[in-house]
Amino acid sequence: MNFFSRFFHHFSWKWLYVGLGVKRWLVLLFLGVTILGLGFAYVLIGVYREANLPSFFYYLTLQFIDHAWRGVLFGIVGIVVIAISIAKLGESLVSAFVTQDTSLVDLLYRKRARKAGPKIVAIGGGTGLSTLLRGLKDHTDNLTAIVTVADNGGSSGRLRRELGVLPPGDFRQCIAALADSEPLMTSLLQYRFGEGSGLEGHSFGNLFIAAMAGVTGNFERALLESSRVLAVRGQILPSTLENVTLCAETREPELHRVNGESEISHRGKPIERVYLEPEHVPAYPGVVRAILDADLIVAGPGSLFTSVIPNLLVEDVRNALAAARARKVYVCNVATQPGETDDFAVEDHFDALEQHVGKGVFSTIIANNNFSIPWTSQLRTQVVRLRQGELPDYEIILTDLVDEAMPWRHDPHKLAKEIIKWYNAEPANQIFQGEK
Repeated sequence: MNFFSRFFHHFSWKWLYVGLGVKRWLVLLFLGVTILGLGFAYVLIGVYREANLPSFFYYLTLQFIDHAWRGVLFGIVGIVVIAISIAKLGESLVSAFVTQDTSLVDLLYRKRARKAGPKIVAIGGGTGLSTLLRGLKDHTDNLTAIVTVADNGGSSGRLRRELGVLPPGDFRQCIAALADSEPLMTSLLQYRFGEGSGLEGHSFGNLFIAAMAGVTGNFERALLESSRVLAVRGQILPSTLENVTLCAETREPELHRVNGESEISHRGKPIERVYLEPEHVPAYPGVVRAILDADLIVAGPGSLFTSVIPNLLVEDVRNALAAARARKVYVCNVATQPGETDDFAVEDHFDALEQHVGKGVFSTIIANNNFSIPWTSQLRTQVVRLRQGELPDYEIILTDLVDEAMPWRHDPHKLAKEIIKWYNAEPANQIFQGEK
């Protein structure tokens, strides 16, 4: 491979793409080098004309070639040398921030593409929402996560009762998913103390957010500052700032009232409906603005009755969803939730969603159809399938969404890719793909 072949092999035409913010500075650099070269040329011409130079200067200065072609040749060589030097200088300067398999231009290109990505609002909580965000952050920086504040169990519940803060657990998972930081920092946020008086059961991330709330004076400011410190892509917002309790009516066989998010799944009885107490609470203002300004709104995946629907029980959120002009999609869970959605099919998940948010708000469903990966027999859960094969009047997208390492969960990159693919496609009346 000759010199020019090697150069063009390493040169990427992405440097010339619109919006990278590179070409203007390359033009300015070229102008500066040209002016410097002209000044240097004036000095050389004076020396060349007046000094008695050795004979080899005849060949060194290419005097045997016509003046015009001489200028073209020197210009080409100069441009190639400048381009190579800029590329190598850039690689040297950012080598500490770029992985070995990623070039500088690819990094800049992806960053610009994410900034120009669609405005996406993701609604949910728990592991499902963080999984979704982990995949979507590779496609856009314009992300808003709307998180439930009804959690009252575990570390979050203890901090909520003892310190009076909103439950930080789901917010911690979203921060860890969206943080553009070292993997060690993400592991630190998720670290859970296994022993210690008063610390056992708490995660470091929960304590960090609670401490930030004490330092900044309120929970929403704590989220903002935590996101800034950890270089979070997008924003993470509570559905409401009110101290709400998630309640449910279960059928056993008479209707029975259950108080508290952690008690609903432990009850293990069929759920008729869930509601907030108090019922009429205002939404966090930023949530309404984000929904109305969104290009795409995604509900789920996640625990249907205790993570996704609680956000939709806030009246302002429901009204904003109904008024929003964004495309809206519901992501159905890969597996059922023990004690919450036992024996649920795709239709059952969507019926429960519509029961609480209203018909026609979501008209597209994305669900998994890869059932080939075996599950461990110890799991108390089943795969979620489409029972009837189709749903009239709804757009259904069935595709492989499974995380092969944990087949009861979504693969974040498969899910995000399918959502973006659907968003970029022309709206259709119905898309249906058969099961594998």
